[in-house]
This record gives sequence, structure tokens and C-alpha cells, in this order.
Amino acid sequence: MSESISSSIASNQKRIAAFVIDDLVVSIFFFIIFYDQFNAIFSDITVIDEAALVTINTFLAQNLLVVLSIKLIYHTVFVWQNGMTLGKYLMKIKVIDLDTGEIPGFSKAFLRASVRIPSEVLFYLGFIMAFFVPLKQTLHDKLSNCVVVNV
Repeated sequence: MSESISSSIASNQKRIAAFVIDDLVVSIFFFIIFYDQFNAIFSDITVIDEAALVTINTFLAQNLLVVLSIKLIYHTVFVWQNGMTLGKYLMKIKVIDLDTGEIPGFSKAFLRASVRIPSEVLFYLGFIMAFFVPLKQTLHDKLSNCVVVNV
């Protein structure tokens, strides 16, 4: 199967652009959900000093689980339903299952999204793999047996 799709493997540049777009989308979701709290925090801050940074960091630490949940849901649902997130759609690339050549099922999409988060947290090491393997697979692609291709 991999020989038939190797000519249409998505470039790392397209994948990076899709990643940036997706992170912006997730950030917008986070901002919308916590708009009132952001407004309250930043209305009290007049100068960015150590106390302001502590307040901001405390807020982010308290809501880290929400951020990670938004990322997990976003990447799982969109890859499972369409094979692509908004960023992948705009870059005209999609995720396919190497076994079937179709978009991944729920379990593979969930596994892929779940491994993606620690890859980000650990200095993007799982993403760097894409620069060195033939099918340009990241760690989350490799473990879920998926590949990103041009549409």
C-alpha cells in the first residue's frame, strides 16, 4: 500500500502550516470558552509584572486539562469524520489509514490525537520524526498506522 501513496505524501511545509492553523483554531475555542475569565484577569492587570504573570500562569495551570481536552476532541472528531482538520482542509491534505487507504476510524483517530499531545509537550520530538522517515510520518501517525497525503 505504501508504494501506491508515496507520490502523494503531504509535504512537511503543508503539515507545518496546517499545524499552525489548527493551533490558532484551538486557541480561539479556548479564548471563546474563557472570555469572561480572561476579561476579568486582564482588566485587573495594568502593568505586566511578576504578580500579573503569576495570575496568568495560575489561570493557565488551572485550565490545562480543558486545553488538552479541546485539542483531543478537535483532532479526534475532525480526523475521524473527514480525515482532516480545518488546517489540513485549507492546506489540501488529509489523514488516511495505511491499512485501508480510507479515513481513520474513531479508535485510530483517538489514538492519533492522544499521542499527538505528549509529542507536543515533549519538545515536539514526535513531530520531528516526519523529517527523517520515508512516509513523513510523525510519532502519532506511526503508532496509529496513518499517513498524511495530498487531497
